[in-house]
Amino acid sequence: MRGAGAGPCPVVRFEMGDFDVADRVSVGLHGRSDEMIFEATVRDPSSELYGSTVVLRQLMSFQAKRRGRRALEVLKKLARRQMMYHSYAMQVHGYVTPGNDVEQDDGSFILVHGYHGSYSLRHWLQLSDWLPTLEATLALDEEQVRRVGDDSVGGPAVTRQLRLIRILMRDLLIGVNYLHSHGLAHTELRLENVHVSPIDKHVKVGILGNAVDFHDNDPRNSTLASNDERRKMMIAFDMRCVGFIMAKMVLRELMDSSTFLKFKSFLTKGDDPACLREFLLPILCRNSPSGNIGLQMLDRQWGAGWNLLALLLATKPDKRISCVDALRHPFLCGPKWRINPSVDVIRWGLGSTAVRMAEDYIYGQHQRRRLAYFVELMEVLNPNPRTENWLNILPGHWRLLYCTGRHIGLTLRQPSPRILITDVFLTFAQTSDSIDPVFSLTSDIGFKIMAESDWPHDKSGSEGTLSVTSSARIATGRIYIHEQDGDDSRVASSRSSRRYLRGKWRKVSKMKELPASLPTVNITMDELDVSMSCSSTLNVSSAQKVLQEIRTQTPPEMFDLSKIVCGTYVDARLMILRGVNGSALFFTRSNSRADS
Repeated sequence: MRGAGAGPCPVVRFEMGDFDVADRVSVGLHGRSDEMIFEATVRDPSSELYGSTVVLRQLMSFQAKRRGRRALEVLKKLARRQMMYHSYAMQVHGYVTPGNDVEQDDGSFILVHGYHGSYSLRHWLQLSDWLPTLEATLALDEEQVRRVGDDSVGGPAVTRQLRLIRILMRDLLIGVNYLHSHGLAHTELRLENVHVSPIDKHVKVGILGNAVDFHDNDPRNSTLASNDERRKMMIAFDMRCVGFIMAKMVLRELMDSSTFLKFKSFLTKGDDPACLREFLLPILCRNSPSGNIGLQMLDRQWGAGWNLLALLLATKPDKRISCVDALRHPFLCGPKWRINPSVDVIRWGLGSTAVRMAEDYIYGQHQRRRLAYFVELMEVLNPNPRTENWLNILPGHWRLLYCTGRHIGLTLRQPSPRILITDVFLTFAQTSDSIDPVFSLTSDIGFKIMAESDWPHDKSGSEGTLSVTSSARIATGRIYIHEQDGDDSRVASSRSSRRYLRGKWRKVSKMKELPASLPTVNITMDELDVSMSCSSTLNVSSAQKVLQEIRTQTPPEMFDLSKIVCGTYVDARLMILRGVNGSALFFTRSNSRADS
């Protein structure tokens, strides 16, 4: 065994006689088709590694040997901060070659690196008892959980998993940030390449054989602007990989290859990751009638998990969150840490809370008032008030979540026929044959005609759709909150201002008092075209009764589109429209479903 370099972390050339090679290999050691993996014990008494287990990775092809040599180069580059390297990267000890020249391409090349337990993170997560096993491996106690801002251990399964994911994600981000701060991108961050060491309880980001320098080594292509652009793209690529790892850790359904393919297809088609919850909701709830644990984790803290996932997987690379900002994100910070979330995170939490409330059946008047208050607060904090923003964001498929107007159901009435409203959609499509901003607007109301005898228990029946189409023109407008100037109006305005601008919402609005008006977009409709289809045959009288019952249960603005007068809030995932009677229609963007 010989040292092949000076410094705090020299590269060592070993001989095969320095090892006792085992007759089997742990299942969690991941290798490529051009690699052979061996476990071995160092038997050279003069070595610092004497008695320890290492991995011998025999590299067969030219590309594999290039990766091995690159891992040695990276080791030398990162040796300046040896403690960080040992904590967050899989340590490379050296190599075995028949000669002294590491650059030989024709001889065998064996990379010697650390052994960090028998499982990669993928294998950990595939265990049936992965949660208690991984907790025991990390030896979680109160001292350990303080690293993520928690002060307790145990608790419900959701709390335990969230605490564990915070520990793993924070370690992973610290390791990736360590590479980025040294001008390197990992480029191969996958569950198979991430290991959890039972010795120092840290996540290891794998062998750095494919690590890439931010700066191009060719001086002909290396300029300040090109290097900066290359650096941003490399960091964005790594952050997207971290997003995939987080998604699989939280949502175990994505460990299934077919489900993950749909998840990845959603992103590659250009759909906004902010809409992932709406996309994944059907498969997350399919086999979990009591509530999906991953969904509950992401929904906690006003949907902070979905926000972090959207930032890690953002479609535009320059919009992806950095490691440092991700470490400060509310989802990865425990309850004992005081955090100062950004305006965008607080606005996201407001919208997520409104969505969660709208998904529950609204029973009491106080619940209706609270949801109406959240809708009004979102309107005050609209991030896209300009008409140009609306023209860019509006096109798409929007599902109606809630209406602040009158709600009429089946429970206290005995209508004939019994109609169950399923999903109500509003679709905006921009017409290409017009210079003015004109949209083709379609309202699709899904319904079922149920059997009258046992409809409370049997929701099956003939399915149908009521479609209303029109053309809509968008123009700049304003909505006036307080139009009267009397003393009573000023008192009401003062109370309303205090209501909106107190507590945590004060940081978002940064307003001393509520404005008299808000910017909106006015929506003007042309003539309506109404059609109805049903899977069963209806005579004229029955069709009229069905149509009347649909109109009774549906907000009038969804049947008569001319009653929609303005839009008051829009972002990538949520939209609020106002009707002529003042009621608000609350929508979420609906992309193609994961179960379709």
